Amino acid sequence: MTATAPVLVLGAGPVGQTTALLLARWGLPVVVLDGRDERDLIGSKAICQQRDVLDVWDAVGVGAEVARRGVTWTTARTFHRDAELFSFQFADRGRSPFPPFVNISQCETERLLDERIAAEPLVEDRWGHRVTGIAQDDSGVWVTCANGATVRGSYAVACAGPRSDALRSALGLTFEGETFDDHFLICDIRTDLPGWETERRFYFDPEWNPGRQVLIHSCPDSTFRIDWQVPPDFDLAAEEASGGLDRRIRQVIGDRPYDIVWKSVYRFHSRVVDRMRVGRVLVAGDAAHLVSPFGARGLNSGVLDAENAAWKVAFVLRGWAAESLLDSYHDERHAAALENIAVTGATMRFLVPGSEEEARRRLDVLERAATDPRARAEVDSGRLAEPFWYVDSPLTTPDERRPFPGRPARGDVPVPAPGVLVPDCPVTVPGRPDVVRLRQLAREGVTVLVGDEADPPELPDLGDLPVSVHRMGDLDPSGLLGEALGARPDEVWVLRPDAHVAAVLTRSADVAPAVARLLASPQKDPRAPHRSQARGGTLHEGLAVV
Repeated sequence: MTATAPVLVLGAGPVGQTTALLLARWGLPVVVLDGRDERDLIGSKAICQQRDVLDVWDAVGVGAEVARRGVTWTTARTFHRDAELFSFQFADRGRSPFPPFVNISQCETERLLDERIAAEPLVEDRWGHRVTGIAQDDSGVWVTCANGATVRGSYAVACAGPRSDALRSALGLTFEGETFDDHFLICDIRTDLPGWETERRFYFDPEWNPGRQVLIHSCPDSTFRIDWQVPPDFDLAAEEASGGLDRRIRQVIGDRPYDIVWKSVYRFHSRVVDRMRVGRVLVAGDAAHLVSPFGARGLNSGVLDAENAAWKVAFVLRGWAAESLLDSYHDERHAAALENIAVTGATMRFLVPGSEEEARRRLDVLERAATDPRARAEVDSGRLAEPFWYVDSPLTTPDERRPFPGRPARGDVPVPAPGVLVPDCPVTVPGRPDVVRLRQLAREGVTVLVGDEADPPELPDLGDLPVSVHRMGDLDPSGLLGEALGARPDEVWVLRPDAHVAAVLTRSADVAPAVARLLASPQKDPRAPHRSQARGGTLHEGLAVV
């Protein structure tokens, strides 16, 4: 199968849509397969889009519009009963054009992505194509659908959502984790709540939901999402019939008119696959990992899966990197998934104590937090989404001068260093009026930033690999870029195509090895099985596996 065969994207949710558009941006044909007959516009679903995800969407032409149509919020407030414990805002080490978070219905985000796909000739949507079988060999991937179609591709990105059990089974993946017993009631209501439009509010043990929690988010069109933690035996139909749902809503919003836009009851899961690469298939989004929504880490993490997968598949198919580069997709995004599970798991243990001892400890922390700043650090109402830092990635060249200090404080971002997403800054590229930000420049390929006192690097012949070399002072004479990076004049910075820092160097001679490391993971143990030879399986009996 040639490099011109399409990449298959399994699932047309926002992660699949993003994957398809990013692959097309690299010049690759894409076929998107979805089992539904058409887009289902039910409920607002995932609403919180993080700044760096908006930036990814901006690379495919929709980020600014998502931000414009959404509701911007900048402050996260946490209460115990009726007392505010603390609030915080979000750091930006550079000068991003995007707010920290935008709330917008997933349905609206999907609609904007669909419009962009419709205008992209390299992407073909095929609805009504429920995948029933998948197989692969060294030449490509074969997908069989319930309607009898067989679709061939060069690689596949599987992002068909949480109900991908059959697909995961066919790929030989486990999906270990847990399901939380407590249920949560969610209502989107349209009403007027002055002063709440730019805030996320989290209440522990309010008098109108004693012993449990409530989370409130603002959304466009005067809509607010309210999440109540409810008992495992909660019956929504009975709650409505008795008038309990109306009383529950009025305890939050008071005596004002409202309309219910959407309502649902659900449980949370915390699970991750054991591998996110199976040969020519990469697994992304909810098909690969599930976490509780406290922290908005589901869709936001899935979009970052999409970007990581897209540039690596593109670099392999364009001949710019060895196929071993795809191993780093698992290395990096599985580590990100485990980090999200650790963070959200700690949140759920605080929200839903598993024993009387844990419940007593939580109550003690909450009561002390009213006056003790040290106790406030122990209050966990959901650490909000952030990009993962690839400091331990095989693609990253470490810098002993910049040791990673670990997870940053709530609302903060890591100091720029190898593995960290670079802060965004205005830049000026001669002859390029279309590039006005550092991340726009970085996402065009491999970017080398040279300090004003550093020697320009000598790179080997890299063919048509998109590599650009720039003096920092030429990009930004004001010095803001160097200040945001914390760069020294004698340094050379190497940026990845997803705008993460690959290396910070003081010798120009080290740039070529850092670029080589960025393009392909170090060789694995030769005694280990080669992951690219793995085979898929069937989703139903009777389908032969190639």
